[in-house]
Amino acid sequence: MTRLADRLKARLAELEKNQVRKRERVLTTPQGSHIEIGGLGPMINFCTNNYLGLANDPAVIKLAQAAFKKYGYGIASVRFIAGTHEIGLKLEKRLAGFLEQEAVMTYTTCFDANAGLFEALLSAEDAIISDALNHASIIDGVRLCKAQRFVYKHNDLTELELRLQEAKSAPVRLIATDGVFSMNGDLAPLDKICALAQKYDALVMVDDSHAVGVVGPQGRGTPALFKVVNKIDLLSGTFSKALGGGVGGYVAGRQIYIDALRQFSRPYTFSNALPPALSATVLGILNIVEMADERRANLSALTGYMRQSLTKLGFTIKPGSHPIIPIMLFDGAKAQQFATKLVENGIFAVGFFYPVVPQGEARIRVQISAAHVKADLDRALAVFEVVGKELGILKPIT
Repeated sequence: MTRLADRLKARLAELEKNQVRKRERVLTTPQGSHIEIGGLGPMINFCTNNYLGLANDPAVIKLAQAAFKKYGYGIASVRFIAGTHEIGLKLEKRLAGFLEQEAVMTYTTCFDANAGLFEALLSAEDAIISDALNHASIIDGVRLCKAQRFVYKHNDLTELELRLQEAKSAPVRLIATDGVFSMNGDLAPLDKICALAQKYDALVMVDDSHAVGVVGPQGRGTPALFKVVNKIDLLSGTFSKALGGGVGGYVAGRQIYIDALRQFSRPYTFSNALPPALSATVLGILNIVEMADERRANLSALTGYMRQSLTKLGFTIKPGSHPIIPIMLFDGAKAQQFATKLVENGIFAVGFFYPVVPQGEARIRVQISAAHVKADLDRALAVFEVVGKELGILKPIT
């Protein structure tokens, strides 16, 4: 016990020394474009996945209140015992239709969905070919699986093809990728990935957590955007981002794969089922999302304005069109300092550094919401400029 405690103290002390220990800010208000943080006062919020602004939307609150009144607080059981409720089945059927997939099964989180996917379907002789920047849940899911593992450089189709060739002896080859990459805000080129999958007789799995609700026609995600819906074999996602910001995840795909996951996926078998009230609320949210073209257009306009303005100020940002905007600072300690100064000036954004991102790739990640207005962005840009010059990231005015 003492040895473990001493070892952990040393690791934490090293984080403190390098100024990269993560700190949790405590919200004292509902989630939204404007929040309050305990002891620090009001903030303009630029670091949530609340892309459509639904987390505290009055219509969503009304849906949730009615659902909890009707269905109670929780289900208190796993699915195969007493946790399968008719409203949960309705959600799965409705979501399958929305995503244009044969079937859906829900999990308590998308992390559980990805963690329980690969091990349940693949054998030791099979192969997984995974993008280097995939989400941690995919990485952990792959580690739990006994299949052969191949990694290709981020969105590098040439290297993906090389890995597919290396894995040619495997009876089953599965390409795993995020649809939108959470730290970069860029999209996987699914049309080209699916073409390679067809060439090498491989399956394709996509985690579309940061895309559904935001990307593609009616917010149906990256497969719809790239017009490859019928070429995607497995699609995971979450209710914790654009779809209301709550909890819950899912896997969608061909019926045979979903049938097998219901039998063999351990997080599904041994975790509590989603509360029926949450399932009912998400059912209503899907109706809102389908009709949210105006929100998506506003979100796109705000995102474009923020990206252009940051570039004009002289910041280095990752290219793209998604409301995730990575402002590259490269040094972890500087990212921490930058985020601290933003908060001191009423702008809530977080610094990311190793191991969340690769060494030397530290950044501030700004996330735009449809609930923001242009004045919020202008206020943030003014603070970014001042802090950027103060920390030597931007050239001072001469």
